[in-house]
Amino acid sequence: MGGDHAPREIIKGALLAAPEIESQILLVGDPNRIREHLPSGLPASMEIVPASETVEMEEKPLDAYRRKRDSSIRVGVELVKDGKAQVFVSAGNTGACTATCQLSWRQMHGIERPAIATELPHRGGRFLMLDTGASPDVDPEHLVQFAVMGRAYAQKVMGKSNPFVHLLNIGEEEGKGNAFAKQAFGLLKGFSWFKGNIEGKDMWAHPCDVVVCDAFVGNIVLKTSEGLAEFITRTIRDQVPRGFPANLPYLPLRKIMLPIRKKMDWAEVGGSPLLGLNGTCMIAHGRSDARAIKNAILQAERAINGRLAETIRDSVAKELGG
Repeated sequence: MGGDHAPREIIKGALLAAPEIESQILLVGDPNRIREHLPSGLPASMEIVPASETVEMEEKPLDAYRRKRDSSIRVGVELVKDGKAQVFVSAGNTGACTATCQLSWRQMHGIERPAIATELPHRGGRFLMLDTGASPDVDPEHLVQFAVMGRAYAQKVMGKSNPFVHLLNIGEEEGKGNAFAKQAFGLLKGFSWFKGNIEGKDMWAHPCDVVVCDAFVGNIVLKTSEGLAEFITRTIRDQVPRGFPANLPYLPLRKIMLPIRKKMDWAEVGGSPLLGLNGTCMIAHGRSDARAIKNAILQAERAINGRLAETIRDSVAKELGG
């Protein structure tokens, strides 16, 4: 029930994803409002789970958790906790979703802070950046935990065989950055998969698999990147004359621009996983349309098939002794 276009686009996205996955999809929310957007009835691969309350975007996370026990977020998270679902997908209030998952599922053994991991494009494909929104106040030790979790996700969901990790910093050289960055570098450099610092401008062009930072920095980078991509796309579009035949000379540009636009489009990924908890959550953008929700569900299915949670636990035990 959460998101700017809920429940219509959430349901449309689920209907698009259903034929492409093996898992059953549970639609959590107001049954009457959900059925309004199911013109052909409920498919056999889907089920409605009633939830009488909705968390609004402006609500404080802890207030939503405590006061709205029958919200679609709380009910969905509890389904995973009770073993009735394997993964929770939401385009609703990110803070409320994160808080509810953390309070209901708790952290994995060996992980002290959860992290939201977001796939971003670069010249060689895509890389993973975390944390982009869950834990803005962390210690340097937590970035090591983020790195281990990010590597597990990059392996199991993104298909990277031996992903390496960079630390987001203001310079490439060791010794750059503030005290926090220097301490994090010192902890990370003991691992063979750590490849040093990377500057923000280099993430888009240089080879990288996983980039770690705190959520304060990561969320600013994420939203700035989204805004810049939209600005570039809109600026190019505004330069093309409207109407035929004035726009005729520009039509060949469409073949060039469409792949670029697709690569920059966050909806192509769909969701960002919340890592480090005893449950799997895929957080979709609040502006998600049906295509974004479909992709978030497909991504969630890959996390299930890749045994993501188990892989993270094994990686933490191996790398950190957790």
